[in-house]
Amino acid sequence: MAAPTYESPLSSRYSSPQMQRFFSNAYKYGLWRRLWVALAEAQRDLGLAITDEQIEQLREYVDDIDFTLAREHEMRLKHDVMAHIHTYGDRCPKARGIIHLGATSCYVTDNADLIQMREALDVLIAKLHTVIETLAKQAQLHATTPCIGLTHLQPAQPTTMGKRMCLWLQDFVIDLQELRRCRQQLRFLGVKGAVGTQASFLNLFQGNHEKVEALDHAVAKKMHFEKVLTISGQTYTRKQDCLVANALGGLAISTHKCCTDIRLLASREELCEPSTSQQVGSSAMPHKRNPILSERACGLARFTLSLTQNTHYTAATQWMERSLDDSANRRLTIPELFLSSDGVLNLLQHLFAGLEVFENKTKAILQQYIGQVASEQILMHATQSGGDRQELHERLRCYNRETEGSPEQFLEKVCRDPAFNLSSYQQLQALIAPEILVGRASQQVDSFLRDEVQPVLAELESKAVDSYSVPY
Repeated sequence: MAAPTYESPLSSRYSSPQMQRFFSNAYKYGLWRRLWVALAEAQRDLGLAITDEQIEQLREYVDDIDFTLAREHEMRLKHDVMAHIHTYGDRCPKARGIIHLGATSCYVTDNADLIQMREALDVLIAKLHTVIETLAKQAQLHATTPCIGLTHLQPAQPTTMGKRMCLWLQDFVIDLQELRRCRQQLRFLGVKGAVGTQASFLNLFQGNHEKVEALDHAVAKKMHFEKVLTISGQTYTRKQDCLVANALGGLAISTHKCCTDIRLLASREELCEPSTSQQVGSSAMPHKRNPILSERACGLARFTLSLTQNTHYTAATQWMERSLDDSANRRLTIPELFLSSDGVLNLLQHLFAGLEVFENKTKAILQQYIGQVASEQILMHATQSGGDRQELHERLRCYNRETEGSPEQFLEKVCRDPAFNLSSYQQLQALIAPEILVGRASQQVDSFLRDEVQPVLAELESKAVDSYSVPY
């Protein structure tokens, strides 16, 4: 019998092992230890009495974490950072006295959070790049596939399936650019002390301001951050969490819009998701073939959006130089933002790679509404031939109502009406051919993919965001 413990579906069903690793205890507490090593190294280099032997011992046991012992210390101390300081010190007795020297808890917790977010953003950026590439191929493949365009979810004018896909692509390209921007602008907290004044470090360096500044930047450099906050309380400004969450929320918005469209189109049998031969759509209805990938993506996207709002509340309720009510909240919110976003991208890649468009069906549906969607094209032709636009508009409106459900009858009425200046039924058919009615849809697809999608993808390939491994 399985143990009655809760397991998050984000871990068991949706997110990748790669993303889960960044938010595992082993990775997080390993970062804490690396931050302690980086601090000790920089303090030694700037003249504090820290020996090479002490640092070598810290390095040797940086990943040798006794989690059972850490839990025992935390039960006694009621403080997770102090518990891990003691656990590390127990393993490194020569260095026990210099671990966390001058630092406060947020030196490790906040800086580690920033490293985790940076590493996780690199994964999401790479996955979104692949998702965009995959969807771009589908858009190019169906650039000329005519279908009925819908406004208010009602038949409007013809477009192409590729053009519709480019509407989705455009949003995802914006998301990719925003994720990259957030990643590049993340700023390290550095070594700031209990209220951000660096007083403890100034004391360690006997009032030498230059050495304190050098320490701040040295530790940041060791952890591969170019930008360091100049001003902070004990914590980095929670606005950084909001900016990252907003970018992930943007991805969730794009996903929900795209996947909702796909679900609607699947219900019209214009396209379908990839599925396996043994896949079951319903436990009650054997015939069902449900758009489960899109549905899951929408569900995860809504969850991500709810977490985005949570970061705003946390940033808004910070007290003075810091309060602790954000701690439990952020332990949940930050990892789940990334795990759910990762799950969304995993689903999108599978969905877009196997998306199937039923061209015969899209053409049949378009033909079903040809009388309605051809009206504007007929109107433009007749107006250019000298007709009164308003009078012609009224005639077309009346003909559509009179022949509702019968496009053939509508076209026959139009062809017989001399006001529309049509020489034959063949002329009318040529005038309203699908390739004419879709306007510049296919040319827009080509231009968009060439001028906007490919340059963004190429830029990411040529200026790939470095995925830094933490030191040691």
